[in-house]
Amino acid sequence: MRRIFLFWAPLAATWLMMSVEGPFLAAVIARLGEAKFNLAAYGVAFSFALLIESPIIMMMSASTALVGDRGSFLALRRFAYALNALITALMGVLLLPPVFRFVAETLIGLPHEVAALTHVAVTILLPWPAAIGYRRFYQGILIRHNLTRRVAYGTVVRVLGMTVTALSLYAFTKLPGAWVGAAALSAGVTMEAIASRFMARIVVKDLMRGSGKMPGPPLTTRAIVRFYTPLAMTSLLTMGVNPLVTFFLGRSRSGLESLAVMPVVASLVFAFRSGGVAYQEVGIALLGEGREGFAPLRRFAWILAAVTSGVLALVAFSPLAVGWLHTVSGLSMEMTRFALMPLRVLWLMPALEVVLSFQRSVLVHARRTPLITWATGVEVVGILATLAVGIGALDLVGALAAAVAVLAGRLGANLFLFGPTLRRA
Repeated sequence: MRRIFLFWAPLAATWLMMSVEGPFLAAVIARLGEAKFNLAAYGVAFSFALLIESPIIMMMSASTALVGDRGSFLALRRFAYALNALITALMGVLLLPPVFRFVAETLIGLPHEVAALTHVAVTILLPWPAAIGYRRFYQGILIRHNLTRRVAYGTVVRVLGMTVTALSLYAFTKLPGAWVGAAALSAGVTMEAIASRFMARIVVKDLMRGSGKMPGPPLTTRAIVRFYTPLAMTSLLTMGVNPLVTFFLGRSRSGLESLAVMPVVASLVFAFRSGGVAYQEVGIALLGEGREGFAPLRRFAWILAAVTSGVLALVAFSPLAVGWLHTVSGLSMEMTRFALMPLRVLWLMPALEVVLSFQRSVLVHARRTPLITWATGVEVVGILATLAVGIGALDLVGALAAAVAVLAGRLGANLFLFGPTLRRA
């Protein structure tokens, strides 16, 4: 348990620092002009960026699991770079004005003013997907070699870069808030990618000299594709649901208000989910060849789940929630009251995140990645079905329907994976 904690803590700190980005940038945007429009535009732009980066998001898990010698390093690096080029090209296609107008205004139904702000914000985020893929590839190598503290150091660089960029643009320019937020994110993640490569340089030199030997046959591109495709599909389904949720929110009751508050609510909830998100790589690295780490990892997961959801519940159902949403995040009291109910619905999400990360780690370790994709499919179907009923049939306020849908979908994924993972001692 002590070893698990020491291995997990730097990774959890990494995700916790990244979770600060959302509330911080939302607070900056909320204090600039036309806060409602800019918060909505920033939320939509960020959803697009997440969707496009989704195929590369599991590169950290792949690198942790697969890179153990020179051949596997070179093979996975070629694959990662090719995938980075592909997703950057896709983002460029989205930015073509006719394509973007169709997606943002026709499909999602954004007002023209919000769509215009969103288009520029997405353009500023163009470096984001490739920078994410680059740094996650090298972070996985650091994790495999028990250098998790260096991953945290890279995130310190990211947060500092993001903060300095945001505050500088806030103080010395009159740019719209959505553009300020996008610029800060792009700057931060680019700096983190450079720092991660620098901190992995010694490990990379050792790998290139031929130190270490992976068991089994050499890693080939075909083997990488077979292993990684289910993970990429998992991320694509997970991230792809964000624009779909945005689509439903744009057509819901109190749609603009819902689009404005959901990034703020999601950012706060993610701060408590961050420790669970970090747990996936912990499980992959520490399960052991004979799965001897299964029982202590499962025990640690249940403790972490109880603590994270318990603390979020304490915040959500107390005056602390109003203090955070109004005083810290800068929402008006009207918008704060609007955000309280979806926040309270989502109090269980941190626990479900921990459980899902542990379940996924067991399956990645066993190279049973297709099951992860099936579980994500269950989650996406659950979210969309709940949104369709909540918004289409019951005419719920969009933000509330989205919160219920996200919780229902995640619970479905957890239950789907219960048998193949948690019951296997």
